[in-house]
Amino acid sequence: MAGTPDYYKILGVPRNAGADEIKKAFRKLARKNHPDAGGDEEKFKEINEAYEVLSDENKRKLYDQYGTGNPNQVPFGGGYGGGYGGSAAGGNPFAGFGSWAEILDSIRRGEGAFGNIEFDFGSGVAGGSPFGGFGGYGSASQPRPKKGRDISVDLNVTFDEAFSGCEKRVTVRVPGRPDPETLTVKVPAGAVNGGRSRFKGKGTPGESGGAAGDLLVTTRIDDHPLYVRKGADVLMNVPVSIDEAALGAKVEVPTPDGKKVRVNVPAGTQDGMQLKLSGKGAPKLKGSGKGDLHITLRVKVPVSLTKEQRTALEAYAQATKGNVRNW
Repeated sequence: MAGTPDYYKILGVPRNAGADEIKKAFRKLARKNHPDAGGDEEKFKEINEAYEVLSDENKRKLYDQYGTGNPNQVPFGGGYGGGYGGSAAGGNPFAGFGSWAEILDSIRRGEGAFGNIEFDFGSGVAGGSPFGGFGGYGSASQPRPKKGRDISVDLNVTFDEAFSGCEKRVTVRVPGRPDPETLTVKVPAGAVNGGRSRFKGKGTPGESGGAAGDLLVTTRIDDHPLYVRKGADVLMNVPVSIDEAALGAKVEVPTPDGKKVRVNVPAGTQDGMQLKLSGKGAPKLKGSGKGDLHITLRVKVPVSLTKEQRTALEAYAQATKGNVRNW
């Protein structure tokens, strides 16, 4: 069916993949793309849709034959081959789903590939329907349940709150609900900018008995004067004087956890040289441990000199008489 995505390609499995292989691929992609871990929500929905169809034997049969796992989109009538006695016209769209007695029993219970089809089992007219005597394919008096919309809000937190974790309260006014609701959001230690918390059923109410939508709270981390986050790693610039860079030194550096460490600046340090302090970054959301603190050394040249400093630098210039440009 035109416009239907390739569910096998989405999950990265072959068309003859078994149930275990499909489940394994889904779990791996779901963990990687989950919105609560900073993944892409649309990609996550696409992965779930593919798994919902391919993990259901009946829906998968429909998808493989007609390009859709939704029985409501199956082209009833002729033109797709097969059917009763092999006739191309008036074929059986439910071929391969068991006997008619089993199919009818599944429909009554709303199971399998027939869970989304509404049938009127009242007084109907037999004839063109393969379920002669069971009536039409829908009932105007019973509208289909419709799920409510998801609602998205932003939650601003400081760099330190995201680094160490915290609890924040957010008040949301949801369309269709009479009163605003205040919720407690648990921001995990090591939270990333754009990470999401999902509150099931806190979105807009559903229609005709449908489930309510969800509330998505997106974490927005404020800038910090010293640090920049890159996942669990933290980046920072550390200024050093020209004598510290030339002669080498030990300088005290503040770390994101509120402590201080002494860092060795090698003699002959050039501007832009980088150092790494392992385990001094933010807590990792996936797995255990912490990221690293990456330090970029910035050699600071004084913009003004005292008389003593100028005399010392002039003596240094006289002593070296070298050409640093080497051309």
